[in-house]
Amino acid sequence: MAMKPALSLRLGQQLRMTPQLQQAIRLLQLSTLDLELEIQEALDSNPMLEEMDAEGSEQASEAEGPDAEDRDVRDDQDGYEGVEASSSESDSSQDDSPDEPDTPPPDPELDGETVRDTSEQVTDETIADELPVDSVWDDVYDDGLTSSYQGSQETDDSYFDDRNGDSASIASHLMEQINLLRLTEVDEYIAMAIVDGLDDEGMLTIDVDDVIEGAPAEWEIEAAEVEAVLHLIQHLDPVGIAARDLRECLLIQLKNLPATTALRKEAIRVVEQFIPQLAIRDYAQIARKTRLKEAQLREVLALILSLNPRPGSDIAADSTEYIEPDVFVTRQKDRWVVELNPKSAPRIRVNPEYVSLIKRSDNSKDNVYLKDNLQEAKWFIKSLQQRNDTLLRVATKIVEMQRGFFEYGEQGMKPLVLHDIAREVDLHESTISRVTSQKYMHTPAGVFELKYFFSSHVSTNTGGEVSSTAIRSLIKQLVSEENPGKPLSDSKIVALLSKQGIKVARRTIAKYRESLNIPPSNERKQLI
Repeated sequence: MAMKPALSLRLGQQLRMTPQLQQAIRLLQLSTLDLELEIQEALDSNPMLEEMDAEGSEQASEAEGPDAEDRDVRDDQDGYEGVEASSSESDSSQDDSPDEPDTPPPDPELDGETVRDTSEQVTDETIADELPVDSVWDDVYDDGLTSSYQGSQETDDSYFDDRNGDSASIASHLMEQINLLRLTEVDEYIAMAIVDGLDDEGMLTIDVDDVIEGAPAEWEIEAAEVEAVLHLIQHLDPVGIAARDLRECLLIQLKNLPATTALRKEAIRVVEQFIPQLAIRDYAQIARKTRLKEAQLREVLALILSLNPRPGSDIAADSTEYIEPDVFVTRQKDRWVVELNPKSAPRIRVNPEYVSLIKRSDNSKDNVYLKDNLQEAKWFIKSLQQRNDTLLRVATKIVEMQRGFFEYGEQGMKPLVLHDIAREVDLHESTISRVTSQKYMHTPAGVFELKYFFSSHVSTNTGGEVSSTAIRSLIKQLVSEENPGKPLSDSKIVALLSKQGIKVARRTIAKYRESLNIPPSNERKQLI
């Protein structure tokens, strides 16, 4: 069959995402902090965008007037309470000061008027040889005031740097003490190797042989030298750090206590010989083998519990993560009011001065540049408004459907899935997933992620449904009210929930208990 070029006509349909839709989806899944960065980048890159002040939030731009679509979007945005926070602020500011003039008093320097230069009038002849002073140099220069003056010169930048800086780490905390010991070069190397081998809880993760193998061969380090330096570090602050296991960590702290401490020797013996029994809370076997009475065993356990099994956890560096809520929920009279965070509401607009520079019939490079940026600015503002509109609708519907949670707490939570919200607000489930991801709601009970209000359901004996969040809350309540000497087993919890009409399997209780970080009943048993 001969091959030859030919023309053909095919009819088909394709689904493609426009740049506007891609931008709207990307903004929809951003958190509040990421959205602030995105808005700032848009302000820096697009000259047509400007940040809206209190006065600009009320006055519509005349240059945007010909575009009817933009007017409709702005009108829709004004219809939602709490979406535009700057408008209410501008109303209050204008009501409080109605008599103030609209324009500030003229400033010759700012208005461009000529100001006479008087620098030539100041000459050597006009300055006296000795000027009278009211104080002497000793009164001005004071050593005691130097430090306080320097401390008052801290800028806001340095304050935030110190506030957001990393806290002291285990290594830095120990090296400050090691540097005061005046160790030899070999001992200092051993100390640094030991400090480098600590984990976040202050436990030693390397062996003595690892320290010896990493040292230069000509030093000929012996195991006794490493043990001596390790013993020295273990008695630095905090005592018990650099221990190789839990038994060694507790023994170091017990032996460091004063010799007059009550039942100190008995506690040392229990830690040396009965750590496995302590782990499973087999107090009967410990009492039988140590021949301690119940009262004495309680004192011994209280002394052991007063120790710190993870000495480095208190000084480990931990970065604080700040959450900016996207939605605020407050109770006003008999209803719950949902408002957007003013920081997430659009506070930008198109610059009217630059819009006035655009000429329709001009195809010059500068004019095309302005037109392109104007179109991008309109798309960006519209995407922001759509994001806030969708977020407000979804959050309002969540509060409406989870009213029991806001009234009675976790036990009033109802089963809810993405499909339920999507059906109510007439959106796709993928959109609901994006709008609830990394979004937080500030409520009187605390700050919760929007996904927290979605949970599966468990059937009841009466044919109803109970959310998994409510069941977790019931498990937490039952465990908190149990007898420490006879903790509730998973089977017992199943029986107690069954009396309340909740049908749930034992393995489900175990799964929920583990998600709440609640240990099993044998590990919850307490003697004291």
